[in-house]
Amino acid sequence: MHYLTISFTHKNSTLAIRERLAYNEDHELDGCLTKLLLDPSINEGILISTCNRMEIITSCNNVENASRHIFETLSMRSDISVQELRRRADQLDDYSAIHHLFTVASSLDSMVVGETQIAGQLKDAFRFALHNGFCGQKLTRAINYAFKCAAEIRNVTDISSKPVSIASVAVAKAKEVAGSLDGKKALVIGSGEMSVITSKNLKNNNAEVTIMNRTRSKAEAIAEELDLKVEDFERLHDVLDDFDLLFTATGSKQPIIKEKDAKYSLEKKYWFDMAVPRDIEEFEHGSIELYYVDDLKSIVDNNIMLREDEARASYVIIGRYVKEFFECLKSLSVEPLIKELYLRAFRAAEAESSRAVKKGFIPAEYSAEAKKMCEQAMKRFLHDKAKRMRNMKTDDRIDDLLGSLELILGIDESYSVDTEDIQQQRKEG
Repeated sequence: MHYLTISFTHKNSTLAIRERLAYNEDHELDGCLTKLLLDPSINEGILISTCNRMEIITSCNNVENASRHIFETLSMRSDISVQELRRRADQLDDYSAIHHLFTVASSLDSMVVGETQIAGQLKDAFRFALHNGFCGQKLTRAINYAFKCAAEIRNVTDISSKPVSIASVAVAKAKEVAGSLDGKKALVIGSGEMSVITSKNLKNNNAEVTIMNRTRSKAEAIAEELDLKVEDFERLHDVLDDFDLLFTATGSKQPIIKEKDAKYSLEKKYWFDMAVPRDIEEFEHGSIELYYVDDLKSIVDNNIMLREDEARASYVIIGRYVKEFFECLKSLSVEPLIKELYLRAFRAAEAESSRAVKKGFIPAEYSAEAKKMCEQAMKRFLHDKAKRMRNMKTDDRIDDLLGSLELILGIDESYSVDTEDIQQQRKEG
């Protein structure tokens, strides 16, 4: 069994590439994971898609075959060649895949180091995969360890002491380019976490905030909580010119604002598109400064420098958790082999005691005692061997030991503590 992650992020892919790889709807996630698990090399899968990353996390029995199938599936959806996808992606397996997962969960791989949204996004992706039968024990164990690691990092470092996000960075950028936000009229489009954070930050800077969403009731719920104004989504293009600032983060697959919707104004206006795919069509306009997710780099770089010491301490913790995780896996791999040794020994004991009775070496009335005596002899013989095997879980030679035992016992390499077949469960369920 192997862990394999294919990762597209702000570090290796442009916004245009990430847009074409984005999965924003549950039926899209379901469709992609269903296709991935049709390949016999992939046992379990999780797909996480955010404004800054699209990653497929899997457990598989053949890294090369699984990788090929993942890239072919993504290529068919995005109309980007397999070669181009391979060139851009970070392909991580086993140790590097787990290290990367723990780093992502701890928000160290985020554009904004220490941001709090990624943990929730990863949990949502995991719950979706688990609930829909795409994820089993192998990935569940890895995800749980990742969250334990992230929790310790939050508790012993200050990496998340001042929570930030793309939304808060966008507001900070608005303050930088527009000056004081006091009294500025701001329109926020969307009803997700990004929109809520944006609205809170704007309110804290004394801006006059209006929120809109396709489903008005969702916008009204946020407005009631934060004391905002609400505008009908159908009036978007009528009211655009009324606002100094625009922040948008919807799940639309197509731009909701196009170049023809932008009107010339004597007053400078600042628009921030935090969505992937983008909500605002790319264009240049004399009176509008348009910012996308990747344009917030300067504040992000400053954030990284401020948190550099905390990040170093965090990576030490991640390294320890990765080591513990693989030691745990080795320990779990030892136990089935020990159990198999005892089962085969007891079968041999039963066969020999039965043979002794059949041959007349032992009276039939003593057959139970003969069997028990043989089993006790096997237990005594195996006890210290099993103990040494359990104690070797931190030994560098444990992999050689496990491989040798599998060979001696004639056990296929796919044999492991996790024997459930996720694909079969999905077919039956």
